[in-house]
Amino acid sequence: MQSKRPVVLITGGSRGIGAAVAQLAAARGYDVAITYRSERDAAEQVLAACRASGAAAVACQGDVALDDDVVRVFDEAEAALGLISHVVNNAGITGKSSRLAEASTETIRACMDVNALGAIWVAREAARRLATSRGGLGGTIVNISSVAASLGSPNEYVWYAASKGAVDSLTVGLAKELAGEGIRVNAVSPGMTKTDIHERSTQDAGRLERLRPFIPLNRIGEPGEIAEAVLFLMSDASSYITGANIPVSGGR
Repeated sequence: MQSKRPVVLITGGSRGIGAAVAQLAAARGYDVAITYRSERDAAEQVLAACRASGAAAVACQGDVALDDDVVRVFDEAEAALGLISHVVNNAGITGKSSRLAEASTETIRACMDVNALGAIWVAREAARRLATSRGGLGGTIVNISSVAASLGSPNEYVWYAASKGAVDSLTVGLAKELAGEGIRVNAVSPGMTKTDIHERSTQDAGRLERLRPFIPLNRIGEPGEIAEAVLFLMSDASSYITGANIPVSGGR
C-alpha cells in the first residue's frame, strides 16, 4: 500500500551527508529508504533516528557500482514503502589521496565506478520509476556532486574531481530530458564538510584545519547544512528549479 508520506531513496545513507539527509527528511515528513554497501550497524542507527521522527524507514544493502544491485534496492524500497517520488544520488568514495601519477588503477576505477557509473545507474532507475509516462509519481532527483568538480583537487584527488564533473553533466542533461516527465533534477555541491570520508581517504589528520583558511566563511561545513539544501531541492519551495547546482561550500 502506498504511504501517505512521500518516499525518498537515499544512496549511501548509512553515514555522513547521506545519513544527515535521511534524518532530516524523516523529520520533514518523508518515509525513508537508505542504501548501504557494508555498514549494517551504521545503517540501523540511521533507521532508528528516522523512526524516532515518525517515519517508516528501511535499509537496503547494495553496491551502486553494480547495475543489478541498483535495480534490486529500488525494488526492495518500493516493496517496503510504496512508490518512490524522490531520489538522492549520494553514494560516493574518493580512494586514498595522492597525485594522479601515484594513484593506482584500482583506486581510480573504483572511484569512477561508484561516483560516475553508479550515479548514472541510480539516475537511470530513478527515471524509470518516477516518470509519469511510466506510471510513476513524478518527483525529484538530487545528485550530490562536489565543488571539487570545479576546483580539480590537485595533489589529492584529481580522479575524484573528474568523477564529480560527470555528475554535473548528468544533472544538466537529465534535467532537460525529464522536464516533461514530472521530474526535476538538481545537484548540491558540498565543500569541506565534517564527515569521516577524510579519515578514510588520507593519513593527513590536520587536513581540514589546513584547508580551513581557504574557505571564505572560515569554517568547515556540517552535514546538516548540506542536508538543508537537499531538502529544499526536494520540496515544492523549489518547484521552478531544475538543472541547477547549488554549491554549499562556505564560498570556496
